[in-house]
This record gives sequence, structure tokens and C-alpha cells, in this order.
Amino acid sequence: MAKFNEVMDKERARQLSPVVLAFVGDAAYSLYVREGLVLSAERKTGELQKLSSEKVSAKGQAALFARMEGRLDETEREIFLRGRNAKKPTRSKSASVAEYNVSTGFEAVIGYLYLTGNYGRLDELLSSADDEN
Repeated sequence: MAKFNEVMDKERARQLSPVVLAFVGDAAYSLYVREGLVLSAERKTGELQKLSSEKVSAKGQAALFARMEGRLDETEREIFLRGRNAKKPTRSKSASVAEYNVSTGFEAVIGYLYLTGNYGRLDELLSSADDEN
């Protein structure tokens, strides 16, 4: 069993399926959003859930990615494209196909950075894109 925050070798992470990277990225981004909401102000759980759902949705992720896309390095861009273009086992009920594809690419990048322990880069990308909003 893996240990919490165990770091994966970059090459091994790059070889993972982009959908698997997105699976991890979805969880990592959700935790980032939830932690940020809890630290920003006292709120009831219902409000936290509503605010979190807006950001973690395919639409919210696609909008955030549009603000951070220009900051990606070559490796991150390649992982994004693999995630965006990957065949997905499910479809979004509340987002367009394009938004869902972009959000999967976004999650793949987040998953890659998280698994490789590049938390500083994660914070740099996410906080700078959040600041533009």
C-alpha cells in the first residue's frame, strides 16, 4: 500500500493512462478547492458544497484551465493533450463535450503534478489562475 503523499517517479507518472492521471487529479483538485474554501471563511457545509461543486465541475475546471493554459510547460502541455484527447468511460451531464474534454486534460495535469510531488508547481498554476478570476 502506498503512503500518503508518496512521490512517484516522473517517467512512471508520464506512462500512466491520462484517464488514471485525471482520476487522481480530480481528487487532488477537489481537496485543493475544499481546503481553500474552509480556510477562507467560516461557512456551513451546505454552502461549502455548493461553492465547491461550482469550481470542481467540468465547466468550472474548463474556465480555470483557460486562464492557466499559457503557463504550462512542455511536459504539462503534452499531458493535457493526452488527457483531453483520451477516450473516457463516462460523459458529463451538465457540460459540453468540449468542456468535459478540457476538464479531463486539466485533471490529468493536476494528477501528474500531484503524483510526482510537485506541489509548488501545483500551487503556482492554480493560485495564479484563481487570482485572475
